[in-house]
Amino acid sequence: MDNPVLVEVLRGETVESRHRGTLAVVDADGALVAGIGGVAAPVFPRSAVKALQALPLVESGAADALDLSPAELALACASHNGEQVHVNAARVMLMKAGLDESALECGSHWPKRMQDVAHLHQIDESPCPLHNNCSGKHAGFLGLARTLGVPTQGYVEPDHPVQQEVRAALEEISGVSLTHAARGTDGCSIPTYAMPLDALALAFARFGTGAGLSPLRAEAAERLYDACVEAPFMVAGTERFCTDVMELFGGRVFVKTGAEGVFAAALPELGFGVALKCEDGGTRASQVMMAAVLEALLDLDEDERKGLEPWLRPRLDNWNGRVVGAVRPVAEAFAPLRALA
Repeated sequence: MDNPVLVEVLRGETVESRHRGTLAVVDADGALVAGIGGVAAPVFPRSAVKALQALPLVESGAADALDLSPAELALACASHNGEQVHVNAARVMLMKAGLDESALECGSHWPKRMQDVAHLHQIDESPCPLHNNCSGKHAGFLGLARTLGVPTQGYVEPDHPVQQEVRAALEEISGVSLTHAARGTDGCSIPTYAMPLDALALAFARFGTGAGLSPLRAEAAERLYDACVEAPFMVAGTERFCTDVMELFGGRVFVKTGAEGVFAAALPELGFGVALKCEDGGTRASQVMMAAVLEALLDLDEDERKGLEPWLRPRLDNWNGRVVGAVRPVAEAFAPLRALA
C-alpha cells in the first residue's frame, strides 16, 4: 500500500506537487498511538538520532570529566549551520579532550548560510571539519574515546568501541536489535542503521520521559533533553526549524531533523515520541509534516500558534519577492491526531 499524501505544494491556489509520507506516534510503553502509512518499514534515521547517539557521552561520565557545558552538550546533538558560534564551541570541546580539528573524521563542507560562506572567502579561508554540521557530535565521540582510554583514530568505524557504545544505546532505547539490520554509512562517515519508524518513535518517547530506561540512562536523556531545549541555537542555528520550534515552545518539545526527510520529536507532557519520513526525502515537506503534528497534538497558546504558522504553511516567493504559492499539510491526513490532544 502506498503511503498517503501528507503535504501539498500550491502554485497560486492549484496543487502543483505532492509529498507522500509515513508517521508514527508511540507512547513510552511501546503502544502505537497513531500511525499513518507503513510505520513498520525500516528507515535510516540519519541525523535525527544524534541526541540518542550522545547518550554514552553523558552516562559514561565523559561529559563531566571534560566539563562540557549545556551548550556544548546541545552541540553534540546538533546538525548545525557552521556559524561561528558552532565552530568555536566544537573547537573548545576538542580542546577539552586535548585534541584539535585534525582528529575529526567527519570531513569538511561549506557552512549552510551564504553569509558564513562569504566570511570565509573574505578572510581567504576554506572550510575545515569544524564547519561540518556534525562536528559537535564528532567532538563528543572523540571526548568519549579519550575518557574510555581507547584510540581516537578510526572512531567512525563500526567496530570501534565508541560506535559499539552508540549502537548499544540505540538498541536499548528503541527496543530493536541492530545486529542484522541494514547498515549504511552516514554523510559524516559513521554507521547508520535502518530501524522501523515506530521503533524510532518509541526511542524518542523514552528519551523524553525516561520510561523503560535504567536510572543512569534516564538521567543522561534528561540532561541532553534539557541542554537542547535550553540552548536550541546550538542544535541548528539561524532560520532553522529545530532551533525556532524549540525556542518557541520553551522546553515543551524536542525536535530533530535528519537527512532524506526524516524527523523525530519527544513530547514529554503527552508521553509521546514521534517519528516521520517524507517518502521523497524532501526537507521542506518533512518540516511541514512535523509542524502539523505539533499543531494537532499540542494545546497551543496564541503566541505558539502564531510562531508555528510560518513553518506549518510556508509561503513560496519568486525572485521578485512576490508570493506565488505555499506549502501546506493535508488537513484530513492529520485529523486523527487531533483526537489524541
